[in-house]
Amino acid sequence: IGNTVLHILVLQPNKTFACHMYSLILSYDRNKEGPGSLELIPNNEGLTPFKLAGVEGNTVMFQYLMQKRKHSLWSFGPLTTVLYDLTEIDSWAEDQSFLELIVSTKKREARQILDLTPVKELVSLKWNMYGRPYFCFLALFYVLYMVCFTMCCIYRPLKPRTGNKTSSRDNTIYVQKMLQESYMTYEDELRLVGELITVIGAIVILILEIPDILRVGAAKYFGQTILGGPFHIIVITYACMILVTMVMRLTSTTGEVVPMSFALVLGWCNVMYFARGFQMLGPFTIMIQKMIFGDLMRFCWLMAVVILGFASAFYIIFQTENPENLGQFYNYPMSLFTTFELFLTIIDGPANYDVDLPFMYSVVYFAFAIIATLLMLNLLIAMMGDTHWRVAHERDELWRAQVVATTVMLERKLPRCLWPRSGICGREYGLGDRWYLRVEDRVDPNKHKMMRYTEAFKAQDRDNYNKGLEKLEINRNILYKKELSALSLSRSTSRTSSCRGWEILRRNT
Repeated sequence: IGNTVLHILVLQPNKTFACHMYSLILSYDRNKEGPGSLELIPNNEGLTPFKLAGVEGNTVMFQYLMQKRKHSLWSFGPLTTVLYDLTEIDSWAEDQSFLELIVSTKKREARQILDLTPVKELVSLKWNMYGRPYFCFLALFYVLYMVCFTMCCIYRPLKPRTGNKTSSRDNTIYVQKMLQESYMTYEDELRLVGELITVIGAIVILILEIPDILRVGAAKYFGQTILGGPFHIIVITYACMILVTMVMRLTSTTGEVVPMSFALVLGWCNVMYFARGFQMLGPFTIMIQKMIFGDLMRFCWLMAVVILGFASAFYIIFQTENPENLGQFYNYPMSLFTTFELFLTIIDGPANYDVDLPFMYSVVYFAFAIIATLLMLNLLIAMMGDTHWRVAHERDELWRAQVVATTVMLERKLPRCLWPRSGICGREYGLGDRWYLRVEDRVDPNKHKMMRYTEAFKAQDRDNYNKGLEKLEINRNILYKKELSALSLSRSTSRTSSCRGWEILRRNT
């Protein structure tokens, strides 16, 4: 019951009341430091009160709980050194990482905790010491891997075509070799090495991605921009296309160019995932993701309807015409492709002035130009501008959350020998087996001076009040009325002195 009440207090809107009640309940907890402590009991979602405060974005409760966990080492003037307990914060030995919970939640308030002490210092330490070097090395390795795969595709086994042409529009001069003919020369063996590297890389990608999908869940894993959702879809699809190409090569099936071309596009697009490690490029990738999966996906539905309607009209108009004079609409697939190019203004309206064009072609093309070019393209530009304005206010915050997600991902996948635990063991300071992070806090000199003035005024008030109490106790049995007047005079003098001191402090500030 006590643990349930603690979880309820974390969700209370009155944060000051919640903090006081939280301390009151813990004061009755007999096992504060043991494994049965109320603060260490998770709820049905596996969240302790501390993790729940982070997921809900309750910064007041989070700071209150962190104040209970810190230990001051020493203080010298404005400089203070503090040890913060990393229990439940550090993702090194946690199955359900506190940092991963923060970056995966949909509440924007939760990401503000990433700027609080000691989370900010812990993430900065992990990223600068291990995360950034490993991530840059991984990016370089992936680019070299894609170069190897691209060279294997460019020099794929082809041979001259021997059959006769079946149509005047047939333009094929090379065909794919059979499996027995593909690996005969030294160049073929060199290409085989690159192909083996490509296939092994695709298998490794699937081995690394599938466990995370099962652990986190497909909806959260692919739907969260911070966790790299769209890039995970891209890289998994790329790996599947590589395996499909391998099967088609082994079975000598024609048409391997289809999965191979898809794999090339997806593989090189995935290079943008590594831009999140750089402050100059990271926020722009977030902007691209928001526009593609927000504005562009909705716009594509409208664009598909317009293209289907006008492409069908163009095909019907030129169905009775000679395709040699105007071949852009000679069949329905070509009509769809030509209409798509016209929609994006890639090409001008096709026309052959040596022959008579149907009258309806001019009418339909006029309506298409008005709707597609003038209306819908400008609508897309306006939508993207609005998205850019909305995302620009939080893109830096999202980028910092992406850095945290990348750090947690690398820490989870790399061996322990390559990523040692961050912080200081509590045994060095007699604090047990827990791990701590040492943070040096430097207070602003003006603020430090104001704090000293405040303490001096408080001490003066306490001295005056204590003197009044002593005087009252001594003269209690002599003159009761005089004692009351003396006490009121003492307090009024104290208040006057205090008010004068606070007025000086306000003016100096």
